[in-house]
Amino acid sequence: MRGLNRAMFLSRAMRRNFTTCSGATATLHRVVPHDTVTVRGNNPSVTGFRYFSSSATSLAHDAQTKAFNPKELVLFQYQACPFCNKVAAFLDYYDIPFKVVEVNPINKKEIKWSDYKKVPILTVDGEQMVDSSDIIDKLIKRIHPDYDLHAEEEKKWREWVDNHLVHVLSPNIYRSVPEALESFNYITTQGNFSFSERLVAKYGGAAAMYFVSKKLKKRHNITDERAALYGAAEQWVDALNGRKFLGGLDPNLADLAVFGVLRPIGHLQSGRDMVEHTRIGKWFSEMDGAVGQSCRVSEHS
Repeated sequence: MRGLNRAMFLSRAMRRNFTTCSGATATLHRVVPHDTVTVRGNNPSVTGFRYFSSSATSLAHDAQTKAFNPKELVLFQYQACPFCNKVAAFLDYYDIPFKVVEVNPINKKEIKWSDYKKVPILTVDGEQMVDSSDIIDKLIKRIHPDYDLHAEEEKKWREWVDNHLVHVLSPNIYRSVPEALESFNYITTQGNFSFSERLVAKYGGAAAMYFVSKKLKKRHNITDERAALYGAAEQWVDALNGRKFLGGLDPNLADLAVFGVLRPIGHLQSGRDMVEHTRIGKWFSEMDGAVGQSCRVSEHS
């Protein structure tokens, strides 16, 4: 009975914390840069994504980044948080090293010091920043003071990521029991769990999120999960209108937001299906090269 009660408690906690982070539905955070892309025509078949060398960035880009040179950045995150992935993709693109503190969604002890009880939280030399879009806005202004945050097209698609794209992810990631287990297998091996929590969270969390995903599907008027995901991918490709990136020859903040949210599902069935059945593969491959190698450094204790 005690074990059953513990499983129910952890499942409820996983349900609360993996469905929301700063108000958005959950996805996964990929940090192991060793898998590759198999290219088939214009659509890479994703088995994970290989991160290319940061030498792909321009000299101007490098000069701007060097102007912002903090001593320490620490990202407090959940392994399953799309907004955390947005911030990480931004830091990777701008070659800014950052440490990660994985927050235990059960007790959140790692962020008890903060009045803000959601993730991501980014500390920059001890200064706390919260809310992914606000974090990125503040960082880009320090890197590039003249950056126009009010450019209409870019702003529109950044908002689209938060208000639409993230909502089609959970119904896809947890569409079936095997897919939910696939997701939680990664979450629980990378997250901050004891051995017993890991076992309960994997199976209890996967079961909880399977049912939660059905409610999210209904809430957001999704009738076919994959069709919604494919539709969002195609909508983004249409927005590119033949351009390499929405930002032109170089990614802008909208490109980084879409890539950050979608990059982690590349090793999941939903991500593989998305690339196989839509035109997003070419852009994704270009973004993978532009963002470059992960700048995550050793764990912060």
